[in-house]
Amino acid sequence: MLSSKQAIHLEDKYGAHNYHPLPVVLDRGKGVFVWDLEGKKYYDFLSAYSAVNQGHSHPRIINALKEQADQLTLTSRAFYNSKLGKYEEFMHKVFGYDKVLPMNSGAEAVETAIKIARKWAYNKKGIREGDAKIIVANGNFHGRTTTIISFSVDPDAKDEFGPYTPGFEVIPYNDINALEKALQDPNVAGFLVEPIQGEAGVFVPDEGYLKEASQLCKQKGVLFIADEVQTGIARTGEMLCCDHEGVRPDMIILGKALSGGVYPVSAVMADDEIMNVIQPGQHGSTFGGNPLACAVAMEAIQVIQDENLAERAKDLGDIFRKEIGRYIKQSNIAKLVRGKGLLNAVVINDSEDSSTAWDICMKLAENGLLAKPTHGNIIRFAPPLVITKEQLLDACEIIKMALREYEPVA
Repeated sequence: MLSSKQAIHLEDKYGAHNYHPLPVVLDRGKGVFVWDLEGKKYYDFLSAYSAVNQGHSHPRIINALKEQADQLTLTSRAFYNSKLGKYEEFMHKVFGYDKVLPMNSGAEAVETAIKIARKWAYNKKGIREGDAKIIVANGNFHGRTTTIISFSVDPDAKDEFGPYTPGFEVIPYNDINALEKALQDPNVAGFLVEPIQGEAGVFVPDEGYLKEASQLCKQKGVLFIADEVQTGIARTGEMLCCDHEGVRPDMIILGKALSGGVYPVSAVMADDEIMNVIQPGQHGSTFGGNPLACAVAMEAIQVIQDENLAERAKDLGDIFRKEIGRYIKQSNIAKLVRGKGLLNAVVINDSEDSSTAWDICMKLAENGLLAKPTHGNIIRFAPPLVITKEQLLDACEIIKMALREYEPVA
């Protein structure tokens, strides 16, 4: 039998070193729990960066995968398939947009949205070809393709990967005045933004920011593009994070939990006036819209609705922040808990280049809970939305126990 030590050695020897995972080798998952190769059980408080909102190996999603795999998996878009139209109608009924363009990964969907926005700007807004500009926010994380890292401010993602793709302007996040100023440029095609910046440490903008940003874009004839790859599909307590402020973006980007973590599925949604600028041959993917993806995604979203997971995320998120916040009031090692729904983070009272957050995550793993640091001194906590109140409170005790071990000695 393969041991965790052997599995880590194999990855280290034969795999590219483009990740720095915690030294835990997962072998099995069910609901909110995962098990390592030696059989140790953990609460999963990362949910594959919010991809498994419906819990690991949800039986309905797995059954949809198996049934469709037995029937037909891939045709390419050279032909129609019996699932794609049903999936597109399903997405229209759930989210209310005229059209959906199916892709596979979140980064692919972001690239798709960028292309659509530029083509819309040339065809509909009258911007001269090559001059379209897209505004993005400082601290953003939209993926790691060459174009996307061109407007990243993360040196790990960007440095030594140039030359970079032009056509982007970075402004401060959560700054309406900066957005208003940037929108004065008539060549702006769109504003691409995360409703909550997840990779930046679950940075939640001020209440009203999204609504005001959307209104400013509308006034200037600019597309408001929401990247809901991580925040969408009930994670923050609504089906879409933008729903908290009653905002309907011009384009929505989805991925991750769109398939419940079972299969790579992503999508861009927009109304006809925007989406119809894309014509045959101008964009696509061999696997985008394949029957297997469509069957899995429909069942994954149906599970979210049938099990009221958005409401559960809202209620349990309030409990999590209350429980951890009560501890933080008398803590010296943790200084802040923030988030929305079950997307939360604890800011550790240490510098970004310290190992404290990592060390706390190692202690959490030792005690049976998996989380991961981001930006050095921030720990993100995002369990599957199927977690119960009792399980959440148990996990909170594990978190508080780990934090206590790192409190400075008086």
